Amino acid sequence: MIAIIDYNAGNTTSVKNAIERLGFPAIVTNDPERIKRADKVIFPGVGEASTAMKFLKEKQLDKVITSLKQPVLGICLGQQLLCSFSEEGTTECLGIFPVNVKCFPATDLVPHIGWNNLQNMKSGLFEEIQITDDVYFVHSYYAELSDYTIATCDYILPYSAAMKKDNFYAVQFHPEKSATVGEQILRNFLVNTE
Repeated sequence: MIAIIDYNAGNTTSVKNAIERLGFPAIVTNDPERIKRADKVIFPGVGEASTAMKFLKEKQLDKVITSLKQPVLGICLGQQLLCSFSEEGTTECLGIFPVNVKCFPATDLVPHIGWNNLQNMKSGLFEEIQITDDVYFVHSYYAELSDYTIATCDYILPYSAAMKKDNFYAVQFHPEKSATVGEQILRNFLVNTE
């Protein structure tokens, strides 16, 4: 069973639909025991960092997420909340990745909305994905480059489009909104990670 964490931060239905289209059973839940028992966990997100962290702490999901041993995939805000700190709302986050999340400098259109490609891919998460393939982004904040970066994107500046540390994976883009390319990335996470 795939658990999709419900923390009032949007896009859980589209993620669930994408997983089920691939033939995997999925539940949307904020029940700690169901999350802990899941084979894999998806931590999606659309929203604002400080509000989301407040909800996670109120439900004690912050402790649940950081204790997980099975593969976990953070998406968009989910990636940012897995970092240490976000400039959005001056927010202390979950600290899985010792990385800061910063606001794009206003030298181009912000937020970054639309299709863009991934570069410097180095993970089984991107099996069968080409540098010419595009994925869908919508965000005003980005995770800095680090030793945990497994794919980059260049918008105003290069940043972490994807990261990995131990059993935690995270992507800034929305695979559930990225057509067949996104489906392949989700399939890779569901099939190729342990």
